[in-house]
Amino acid sequence: MSQQPHVAGIAGSLRDHSYTRLSVERALREADRRGATTELLDLREYDLPIYDGDADEPGDAAALTAAVRRADSVVLGTPSYHGSYSSVLKTALDYCGFDEFEDTTVGLLCVAGGAFPTTPLEHLRSVCRALNAWVVPHQAGLPHVSSQFEGDQLIDEGMAERVDVLGRRVVEYATIEPDPRCAEAVENMGAGD
Repeated sequence: MSQQPHVAGIAGSLRDHSYTRLSVERALREADRRGATTELLDLREYDLPIYDGDADEPGDAAALTAAVRRADSVVLGTPSYHGSYSSVLKTALDYCGFDEFEDTTVGLLCVAGGAFPTTPLEHLRSVCRALNAWVVPHQAGLPHVSSQFEGDQLIDEGMAERVDVLGRRVVEYATIEPDPRCAEAVENMGAGD
């Protein structure tokens, strides 16, 4: 890869001690080790009101969307809330669109207090596909997450490896050439040509 890819990580949690943020930061450290520049987009630092297409001044939405557009790859991290992803991440994604995600590589990460967080990852994969992003096949799901950390360190070796592999994959596939448009993408209202 001749150009250094840029990877942004969006931590979809507002908690001060967030396992989601710690896991996204770990993926970004691995991306950095693989030669990427990285940036954590901590949603605690953005004023993002509930999306309203008629709003004149949508808080910090322009800063967020500009940061996502600069990225070659994006890691989306979320806690599992009621079988789906967090509302703060949903709001952030509502401000984004094809300009931010079309042909962008996306890696998915989800933490859960309980069992394996499959459904939130599936929901995020569907959203990213609707935005014509390229979602890496590998995803990092961390169940029973509070017992997998000691302080800020992910101590479960298997889960740590999953997060590290995600960081590697978003660098490896940062410049993947998109496939020709499928019928769903062609019919996707709002998608650019």
